[in-house]
Amino acid sequence: MKVEIWADVVCPWCAIGERRFERALAGFEHADDVEVVWRSFELDPSAVSGPPRAPGEEPEPDAHLRRLAAKFGTDVEQVRSMVAGVDATAAEEGLVLHQELSVPANTAKAHQVLHLARERGVQVQVQALRRLVLAHFAEGEALGDDETLVRLAAQVGLDAAEVRDVLARDALLDAVRADEAEAAALGARGVPFFVVDRRYGVSGAQPAEHLLEVLRRAWSERVPQPAG
Repeated sequence: MKVEIWADVVCPWCAIGERRFERALAGFEHADDVEVVWRSFELDPSAVSGPPRAPGEEPEPDAHLRRLAAKFGTDVEQVRSMVAGVDATAAEEGLVLHQELSVPANTAKAHQVLHLARERGVQVQVQALRRLVLAHFAEGEALGDDETLVRLAAQVGLDAAEVRDVLARDALLDAVRADEAEAAALGARGVPFFVVDRRYGVSGAQPAEHLLEVLRRAWSERVPQPAG
């Protein structure tokens, strides 16, 4: 059975959804027969990347909150409350997020790193995904910067020279765009977006119990049940 998950590395709900899916999969009786494929989705393809911070440079107070307030057409205090709620939900899943550290990033390059990681196996891809999410939300790393991505990718075992070459040539950009086109064709308007065996679609970071129910339902419809 195949599960495809569209996500973005600058999406906190995607990070939460990834943890919930892992819990669901751990409780699924046929987990060893599940192929998981993470696919690319850019929340904002027009985003302009910010530069890496200099060593010791502190983030501008409330800069991330102001960016979100402008995006959603609200005020900083409302966004502060919203972000605190998301961070609290993430903490329940074992994730420590500090969104105030986030540097704005166009994630097309980061998704190319994830496609390269996929070529090394699903576990490498998951490690790369988690490393980039942590870097963005907890460490204030600039995911739109090539050398930052090279360094982070090397930390999960990818070859630095190969990553640098892929990013310099945008060698896997077509693969990113293909994922995004497929998401649009499937009707995805946001992420995380789970597609189970091209039979069920689940939008949003649903509870692990719901994801487990979908896995079981899809499996039961795929495998003939014994009589009696």
